[in-house]
Amino acid sequence: MPTIFDDEARAEMLCYLVVGELVAMARTGDWLRTDHLVELSLVWMRANGANPEWRDRIGIVRMAVDLASDILATFGLRSEKALALLFTNGGRLDYRVPLVGQTHDGCAARLQRA
Repeated sequence: MPTIFDDEARAEMLCYLVVGELVAMARTGDWLRTDHLVELSLVWMRANGANPEWRDRIGIVRMAVDLASDILATFGLRSEKALALLFTNGGRLDYRVPLVGQTHDGCAARLQRA
């Protein structure tokens, strides 16, 4: 059964990938390698039952690369401790946390401009 990959799903996936980039930067001082970012997108897809076309997925991965540095500059999420607060105990982004909502909004806005 195909899952709808609508604008909200795109924004959630982009948000997850951007935060993944921020976690990598906080932990290692470097952004994720492309293969790791693609793997992270597959993790999100499996967890959410999404099956976007590969071109759509790759476009979102590219956006995450571009957007992560902007989000870092805007919100200053540089430490693992600060980033850990963005997640639930189950490892999902906690949309009750204002910074997650703001990051999501930035991602949704970026997708609208694409």
